[in-house]
Amino acid sequence: MRVIDAHQHFWRIGGPGQSWPDAGWPRIHRDFLADDLRSAAEGIELIGSVLVQSQPDDRDTDWMFAIAADDATVKAIVGWVDLDRPDAAARIAELARRPKLRGFRPMLQAIADSEWILAAERESAIEAMIAHRLRFDALIQPRHLAPLLIFAKRWPELPIVIDHGAKPFAARGELDPWRDGIAALAELPNVWCKLSGLRTEQAPGQPAAALRPYVAHLVRHFSDRLMWGSDWPVLLHAGDSYADWVATAHDLAAPAGTAAEDELFVGAARRFYAIGEAGL
Repeated sequence: MRVIDAHQHFWRIGGPGQSWPDAGWPRIHRDFLADDLRSAAEGIELIGSVLVQSQPDDRDTDWMFAIAADDATVKAIVGWVDLDRPDAAARIAELARRPKLRGFRPMLQAIADSEWILAAERESAIEAMIAHRLRFDALIQPRHLAPLLIFAKRWPELPIVIDHGAKPFAARGELDPWRDGIAALAELPNVWCKLSGLRTEQAPGQPAAALRPYVAHLVRHFSDRLMWGSDWPVLLHAGDSYADWVATAHDLAAPAGTAAEDELFVGAARRFYAIGEAGL
């Protein structure tokens, strides 16, 4: 089975700007690098991956470029930039010149103000992202769905992807009002979604099958704008292996035929992140 992993992380404990995970996350409190990813994906035809930031720190973003520059597995990088810094637009322009950069991910889930991204102070940074044809990874929770809808309508030229299905409250089995927020965002052509990270939103011991209504909703509304991602190595915190999540996602999404399978596991990520363009 061919896979482009639309969402994976590398980190080195104590590395540049890297403070998470700490010892409170024992299953993932160690270094995870490219060789570890290839080992985790053994038996799967991993034809590429998108390396996504995990630390809100410029040093971590610079480190990601350094370790992924010559790694053929990493086809695209989603970095981090402080959208509040006065020279944010200049930093975006500088990073945009680096091979493999495809977008940025402000860590919205860690910001108490659910409408933070709507503030006028961030507009110049968003304009710079659009000018450099970059993408916006939205690390959000259900509380952000309504603000993200306003944001996505305000910036129709900005490609946006919702990470981890907006982290529904799967541990409590809650579907609403998450379903309405997802459906509204899916109506906008510049909004995509990742089928990733859902196992870590469940309570310990909950079966993967309990995610079926969430996945069905994402498939129904995003269709060919839904892309598979592992969220490895965070995935390991839920007790799943890489192959477990590939199989689970395939079962829950139930792609109807080879073409639909290829779109979910390869095509959507390739198109959203322009993998194959600019020398990738």
